[in-house]
Amino acid sequence: MSDPYELSVGVPSAEVFRRLRTDAGLSDKAPEAVALALPNTWHGVVLHHGGELIGMGRIIGDGGTAFQIVDMCVHPAHQGRGLGRRIMAALTGELERRAPATAYVSLIADGPARVLYEKFGFADTATHGSIGMYRVMDA
Repeated sequence: MSDPYELSVGVPSAEVFRRLRTDAGLSDKAPEAVALALPNTWHGVVLHHGGELIGMGRIIGDGGTAFQIVDMCVHPAHQGRGLGRRIMAALTGELERRAPATAYVSLIADGPARVLYEKFGFADTATHGSIGMYRVMDA
């Protein structure tokens, strides 16, 4: 039996990006912001099932010292099948191939996703003397 899921390099259209984020329970982003963001992806992967995009993940960064894994999501109807692991494997594989050895790679782990990220070598920053912080720009 063949694998019904196809993982490929790329980013979705802005419209599909926004839909998949909200379907997966992530916050929506303004169309103008998405239009600016997607072309600046350092590396992205998309996951299709039956021609429909059902998962994605992106790496953003400066290409040398700092990278961040963002927009990791799988449509709820397809969760629990190891697809997030496949997306993460593709993203971390690309980092291992192209990112300098001294690069810092970060991400924000929402809820139980931390278990997945730990399997790829990510650790809680607080245990290393630093704490992650964020700021959302107000409209």
